[in-house]
Amino acid sequence: MRWWTCCSFVLCGWTVDGAAKAYHVGEDVPIYANKVGPFHNPSETYQYYDLPFCQPIDGVVNKWEDLGEVLEGDRMTTTPYDLKFREDHDFTEICTKTLEPEEAERFREAVLEDYYFQMFYDDLPLWGFLGKVVPERKGETQTYKNYLFSHLHFELAYNRKNVIEINVSTDPLKIVDISRGSGQLVTFSYSAKWKETDVPYERRMEKYTKYSFLRKHLDIHWFSIINSCVIVLLLTGFLSTILHRTLKRDFLRYTSADPEVPDEDESGWKLIHADVFRAPQHSSLFAALIGTGSQVFAMSLCIFALALVGTFYPYNRGAMLTACVVFYSLTAGIAGYVSASLYKKMGGTNWANNVLLTVCVFCGPLLLAFSYLNTVAIFYRSTAALPFGTIVIIVVIWALITFPLTVVGGITGKNRATELDAPCRTSKYARKIPQLPWYRGVIPQMTMAGFLPFSAIYIELYYIFASIWGHKVYTIYSIIFIVFVLLLVVTSFVTIALTYFQLAVEDWRWWWRSVLCGGSTGVFIFGYCFYFFNVKSDMTGLLQTSFFFGYMFLVSYAFFLMLGAVGFFSSLLVVKRMYRAIKCE
Repeated sequence: MRWWTCCSFVLCGWTVDGAAKAYHVGEDVPIYANKVGPFHNPSETYQYYDLPFCQPIDGVVNKWEDLGEVLEGDRMTTTPYDLKFREDHDFTEICTKTLEPEEAERFREAVLEDYYFQMFYDDLPLWGFLGKVVPERKGETQTYKNYLFSHLHFELAYNRKNVIEINVSTDPLKIVDISRGSGQLVTFSYSAKWKETDVPYERRMEKYTKYSFLRKHLDIHWFSIINSCVIVLLLTGFLSTILHRTLKRDFLRYTSADPEVPDEDESGWKLIHADVFRAPQHSSLFAALIGTGSQVFAMSLCIFALALVGTFYPYNRGAMLTACVVFYSLTAGIAGYVSASLYKKMGGTNWANNVLLTVCVFCGPLLLAFSYLNTVAIFYRSTAALPFGTIVIIVVIWALITFPLTVVGGITGKNRATELDAPCRTSKYARKIPQLPWYRGVIPQMTMAGFLPFSAIYIELYYIFASIWGHKVYTIYSIIFIVFVLLLVVTSFVTIALTYFQLAVEDWRWWWRSVLCGGSTGVFIFGYCFYFFNVKSDMTGLLQTSFFFGYMFLVSYAFFLMLGAVGFFSSLLVVKRMYRAIKCE
């Protein structure tokens, strides 16, 4: 057991921020360049030396990175900046070079597209822009000049032997006009200034949290969340009250009637007791969806557990992505167990195909999306493209952990599965379903089912999207956990209500409907992606558009599976209790 724990933490690459690194005066503290890219396209990143910057005298050395960092697109390399601990530099020249036509054009395009760079100094991130575009008017003609920043000034803070803070700025007097042609002489330089601070090492990351959520914005954030919670809880309480009274009236009507005297006007969900537990069509696919949704739910709980204890501190590079990979692999047995168990309860016999289908339900779309997106990233020569070695590692994890655990879970679920424990026997022939109005169809029901849960999370979605597809930092995991619980509760209540209304009109095909209605919030989330992309962001280009919609489709699909499973199990529990409470043959 000890070796498995060690391997898990090595794979995750999780580090504890409390392990301070102590330095002596004059000791080397390496500064790594991570990536460059357009500011408004967070997924479109390139290696730092794809642009003709000055390189270290002893050559570029790549820093070793763990799985999560590579998945996040980090490619850190050494730089020629010599920032020794507590040593100031007034002006230090790195190199002087004459820009060739190709180099000048690359810098020009980078400035026009608002490129930024990211570096890390003692695991502290810092950003800066490569240049600026300045409009100039000559008479009635408007022109633009492109200026390249050639000097960087570093402001650093220390507390005893620890690095606490670093900021970078540019000198407006040291810029080079690269608007036209080539042959510009550029002298790249830097300066550094140290100062003492009383901020302890353990609180040095708080700066980035305050930058993302100012006090005024945080108050608005809390107010919006509380307002949404109150509205949704009131609506849910109102719905549950109506449902409770309706069910109570039905129970009194069905239990008080004389069973030997048939009621000619009898109608409602009691009449379909012989069909309500009939196995749905495509039962193997149904069970695979429920099993995979249960796995995603378990994985989400594990991620939230780590987030709430403070594992994902700001800029803990790739920790959350690594955690997703690890927990998805380790929870694969849940998918196999739930799927095979449910499949056998529904009378299925071909359990091997069911297990294979369970493996492919999420991994299949993920493989297709990844193949396309990685191809686009390779075409753009972006750091978002995964190296071949990383792909091999992921395939090995899937082959040695995910797939075997799914098979083991499937075998265990098949062997331990019992009867469905249905309170009513299922007839041999299915009852004919009466003709229903249009609003009883699948699409209208999914629309009604997804709207209320989505209204509980849509405010929070903006902050999450701005963090994932922008440059904000999201650290208020307690709020998102509250919203997550609220989402589960509302989804459960709404699905139960719609299942009851469906049975009340003598439509016994509730199995698939409960999954579709429960998971419809995932469709709303994907629809919100179009609004965010076109209205709330400035993302452009094939690579960024492909990555945004490709990965958000997978996230929305994961929500569909998870909430679909929640809706089904909630409906199954209530339907069983409904039919146990009445006398049915």
